[in-house]
Amino acid sequence: MKKASPFLTAVVANAAGEIFDLAGYAAVGADGPLQAPLAPDQTLNLPHGSELMFLPDRVPVVYDLGRKRLQALPENPYVPGEAIFPVAAFNSPGYMLTHACAYEERPQAGFLPLFSYGAVGWQRGKFRSAVIQVDAEPRQDLRQMPLDKIKAGVKRMRRQLPDNRLRAHLEKCALTYGCPAGKNFFLGRYEAPLPASPACNARCLGCISQQSEGTMPCSQERIAFTPSPEEIAGVALAHIQRVPDGVVSFGQGCEGDPLMVADTLCDAIRLIRAQTRQGTINMNTNGSLPDKMAALIEAGLDSVRISLNSVRQPCYEAYYRPKGYAWQDVLATVDLALGRGAHVAINYLNCPGFTDAPEERDALLAFVQTHPIQMIQWRNLNFDPLRYLAIMNQAAPQSRPLGVQALFREVGRAFPGLHHGYFNPPRKKL
Repeated sequence: MKKASPFLTAVVANAAGEIFDLAGYAAVGADGPLQAPLAPDQTLNLPHGSELMFLPDRVPVVYDLGRKRLQALPENPYVPGEAIFPVAAFNSPGYMLTHACAYEERPQAGFLPLFSYGAVGWQRGKFRSAVIQVDAEPRQDLRQMPLDKIKAGVKRMRRQLPDNRLRAHLEKCALTYGCPAGKNFFLGRYEAPLPASPACNARCLGCISQQSEGTMPCSQERIAFTPSPEEIAGVALAHIQRVPDGVVSFGQGCEGDPLMVADTLCDAIRLIRAQTRQGTINMNTNGSLPDKMAALIEAGLDSVRISLNSVRQPCYEAYYRPKGYAWQDVLATVDLALGRGAHVAINYLNCPGFTDAPEERDALLAFVQTHPIQMIQWRNLNFDPLRYLAIMNQAAPQSRPLGVQALFREVGRAFPGLHHGYFNPPRKKL
């Protein structure tokens, strides 16, 4: 009897986008410059709601089981002349990539769209993905978001908030862009978004609502107006009064940075807190304006999540490309929020091969030691992985990666009281 392979079978796609497994070849995961075949114990069954994508103008890297070697395979070995392409997984929320899809670019390759591109393989009739689960809460589980109930929630909120422009904006988020946070508002569950800022003082490489013309398409349109404090409070109160332990959050993918409209948000928070002490008011931000953060916390902001791709200044600046603020301002905001009693998390953008580099590991451990945040939200970086690694390597040197799983374990051992997850927690868990 032929001995079974210890690795996952490679999956590829043809030019029509049809995905199939490739007998005799194993799936390969990339951790920066390191590439290796994927074993089952390095993967999980592809999470529900994940999507598979084939990558144009790229050649899959696979492991030839017969010859026991890695190779770039531009054509189907069983159908000569048929071009094949890499297949990557865009995983559901709550799952962090441990390996990226392994491929080589063809000369004509351009930037990939703004998604994360995880390694994926096939075993025993199922796709398996190179991830670890960091949050089991079903907050954005699509199985719990039936379209008929979302549409019913839209009608309900139209009656409750008929002239509210923010409510109307969230309808487009939920029904056109499929935003899980927008859907949750109309379903009356978990966390509701409060986008408010058309402007930003960063030029993030992976901004999903605004890109320089000619680089890559945006995932969604940015909000074009600043809602009034009354409009913001109306949406927030509709959610908090309906949802036990509900969370409402400024700072969404469809806006700039909320600190840019902090005065309006302070007024909105005061209106909310004048009517209820229930619920959690959160802000997702780049943390660039510590003075504005002080005013928001004084008004009643409960928690802050600051987005970081790195805690090394050159790498941070290479990704966020700040306008009118500095890395030291971000650190000052973290310290100020901690000092004033807010719950502070970082939104840590993970890219295998960079995030798990020893230099990044050392910097992260030193950061948490010096700035004792309460939580790391491990998020996958939505950006072309090869292009990102090239940009980061130009910003600062990186050594041989440790492995994302090893990094996750090391951080856990070093700081046993630090919480790890994906979603903004309600106040009872802060």
